[in-house]
Amino acid sequence: MRKTKSFDLRSYMEAGKKEIEAGLDGYLPPETAYPESLHKSIRYSVFSGGKRFRPILCRASFEACGGKGTCIMPVACAIELVHTYSLIHDDLPCMDDDDLRRGIPTNHKVFGEAMAVLAGDALLTLAVDLLVREGAKVLGAERTIGVLEDLLHAIGSDGMVAGQVVDMESEGGGVGAETIEYIHSHKTAALIEASGRCGALVAEAGEILITHVSEYGRKLGLAFQITDDILDAEGSFGTLKAGVSLDKRKQKATYPDVFGLERSKQMAAHLVDEAKDSVADMGAGALPLLSMADLVIRRLF
Repeated sequence: MRKTKSFDLRSYMEAGKKEIEAGLDGYLPPETAYPESLHKSIRYSVFSGGKRFRPILCRASFEACGGKGTCIMPVACAIELVHTYSLIHDDLPCMDDDDLRRGIPTNHKVFGEAMAVLAGDALLTLAVDLLVREGAKVLGAERTIGVLEDLLHAIGSDGMVAGQVVDMESEGGGVGAETIEYIHSHKTAALIEASGRCGALVAEAGEILITHVSEYGRKLGLAFQITDDILDAEGSFGTLKAGVSLDKRKQKATYPDVFGLERSKQMAAHLVDEAKDSVADMGAGALPLLSMADLVIRRLF
């Protein structure tokens, strides 16, 4: 694993998380808005913890591509709303059937399955509304459309949703390398790649920079999910998940199953190095991106 120049990533992530959460709090309807049950459910999951990795990545990409100011905030917050919607739906009994998320009961365990479905639906709609309503004010129509097009492609039937479908259809094991890469690159990596791309689009970066950031996000996103597979196989999530790991309970297709633990760790480390290589020539502005890549792989070592 290649070393990155010294950078205070912890302070950067903490400051980014604080700004993103303030933005989310301002953009979302309050719990007291009618119907209160829906908005309590939405806010329960949005503010249930997490590092805000994707919106901070979006902001880091924006800055690395020369972006200035706060115009990235509606886009970054919309990405977090999309991510939260996907988690709520993934946890449902008809999907992954998880009881815990980030160490607390999942949305459907607290508010019921029907409300969890509707909360996820509402979050996806709110994300698009946020981009159209608030994003357009600071970005203009052309950039807003570009961001929307990119994000919706990443999460639709050729992106995140497709990955979830193939993941479900592959339960029971027996899948090969091509299928497991498809699942991970669509279910997880697609939104991480879009987070970086959208930051570059808001910064009005040229095609070369957008290509570099896209490659970074694609490699990093795949490494991110492989490390999750490894941590799940090793039982490293502890009390963040309930009982026997999801992958074992539902015989999910994972990289350790296909390649073994040690080979999977090597693949994740190699992908992180490739991600860093993609943005290494972008100068000092790319230090947050390089350090975030290191953060992904450090979870294993």
